Amino acid sequence: MAVEFGGTGGGGVTLSEMYQNSRKLLIRTRDGLERLERLEYSSSTSTAIDSPDLSFSVKKDIAQIQSLCLDMDRLWRSVAAKSQRDLWKRKVEQVAEEAESLKQSLDKYFLRTQKRINEARERAELIGRANGESSHVLRIFDEEAQAMQSVRNSSRMLEEASATGEAILFKYSEQRERLKRAQRKALDVLNTVGLSNTVLKLIERRHRVDRSIKYAGMLFTVIIVFFFWRWTR
Repeated sequence: MAVEFGGTGGGGVTLSEMYQNSRKLLIRTRDGLERLERLEYSSSTSTAIDSPDLSFSVKKDIAQIQSLCLDMDRLWRSVAAKSQRDLWKRKVEQVAEEAESLKQSLDKYFLRTQKRINEARERAELIGRANGESSHVLRIFDEEAQAMQSVRNSSRMLEEASATGEAILFKYSEQRERLKRAQRKALDVLNTVGLSNTVLKLIERRHRVDRSIKYAGMLFTVIIVFFFWRWTR
């Protein structure tokens, strides 16, 4: 809907012409932003970063739209009919809101682009420092590897020492059991020997008694024979 007014802004441009120009600029600006976003998320990151001409053009169009909104805001207030004035007020506010939305989208794009540039710069600096300090980094890795190997060797030595100690203790335990068994056998032998000595002593004592009885009997027999011989003479 085109409404022509006699009132003009700068250069004799009517409110309707300003509005049509602002709509064309909005379409071109929106298309430019879409192209920037396609480039941003394309496979070639460098292309997205290296697009200053397109982003500058979009920024310039937004600034022109906002300038047109200021001029249209001044012109619609001079419209005599209230219904037409309200209609143009809504149109101008809509264009201004769309321009502000596009400006915010462009600002976000600039922030993302700046962030990528900073990240690329930081990566380049890190790579440069890494290349310059590669020998130092390798030396650190070698030292850490040697330390880890030393720890593993120490752990293995401790495990071997622990296994050796356990084997020695097991041998000692076996020897202690053998000694206990030998001690028990020795005690049994000693007990047996002690019992045998007692029996031998009893036998020897009995033998002496028997021998004494034998000699006494022999002596008594001799005496009886002697007295019998004397008596018979």
